Amino acid sequence: MAAVWAGLTAFVWYAFGALPLHLEVAGQLGLSSAESSSWIFIIWFSSAITSIALSLYYRLPIPITWTIPGLIYLGTLSGQFTFSELIGANLMAGGAIVLLGAFGIGEKIMAWLPLPIVMGMFGGSILVYVTRMISASVDDVLVAGVTLASYLIGRFIANPRIPPMGLAVIVGGIAVYVFGETSMHLVSWSLPVLVQPGVSFSASAFVAVSLPMIILVMGLGNVQGLGFLISQGYKVPITSITIVAGLNSMINTVMGGHPATVARTGAAILAGPDAGPKQGRYWACVIAAALTILIALGAGTLTSLLAVLPRTFVVTLAGLAILSSLQSAFETAFGGKLRFGALAALAVAATPFSVFGITSAFWAILAGIAASLMAERHELFDYWRSGKEA
Repeated sequence: MAAVWAGLTAFVWYAFGALPLHLEVAGQLGLSSAESSSWIFIIWFSSAITSIALSLYYRLPIPITWTIPGLIYLGTLSGQFTFSELIGANLMAGGAIVLLGAFGIGEKIMAWLPLPIVMGMFGGSILVYVTRMISASVDDVLVAGVTLASYLIGRFIANPRIPPMGLAVIVGGIAVYVFGETSMHLVSWSLPVLVQPGVSFSASAFVAVSLPMIILVMGLGNVQGLGFLISQGYKVPITSITIVAGLNSMINTVMGGHPATVARTGAAILAGPDAGPKQGRYWACVIAAALTILIALGAGTLTSLLAVLPRTFVVTLAGLAILSSLQSAFETAFGGKLRFGALAALAVAATPFSVFGITSAFWAILAGIAASLMAERHELFDYWRSGKEA
């Protein structure tokens, strides 16, 4: 029963924490209902099947999902690249992850890129989601404001049976029904629509999209998710899982999706002590993955909600969904050494600009490393030495 409850808890997080963010980013990118439906279906369905297969084969809780940081990052690129260019960049990222995993050099690359600086870049890139949420709450107090207040009440209650995001979705949904201008009859109840988008490759997209995706997938999701499994005493087949995540990422692009990764939050829920005896925790992962197939099959209906729900409600849910990611980014960036480099990376990433067709997120990493070389070079050299020794 502990595994069952852990599986249900992870599913609630997937549905209420990740899905609203996905709907918001799809709207930001200006995707059609068919493109959004196809995107939602492929990433949820492929991740569920992969999670079930790996967990049953290895008898380990291995939650494969899709990268939330990567999704957020894609949203920040709205208007800078075409959807076909993003698909091509994601395809190249998936292929690179497979190669890096197969040759065992992924961790060496990550050791050279200081994680505090990378997280400073990530935090600066997603900060706009929080500012949009605050603006929406001020402009639409009756819907967005109530949704935000419900989330804060959930955090205050601190009851694991009452997840703050779930409370925000339910109470906010009631506020939308009472105060919002919606017509639920516009929602089309249908199975997902599958679309094969065009694929376009460009050097600028590779630098600005593929490289950050590789970092976010391998440096955040895989490293932290697999690291947690190892901390629980599991013997983890790192190379095999990395290759599978890369292949899954490439499959996702066929229907317009983005890279897959090991779920950091999912691993914490499904592989922790609360999921029951260690040898049976993989059933929690199987249960959570099986339930997410329902999300995949309902992709057509979910995307039609974009035309019905108030924009302020969706923006607020998206902002709330990334709060934990933003907090984690700031803790990693400023909780130890290389804080000045992380601050420089945050400042550059938070300033939207493009040089030679390459967005500020890439330049933020270079700026962060340069700042550390100038102001905290001993700490930077120590970081590189420790990574080389590891």
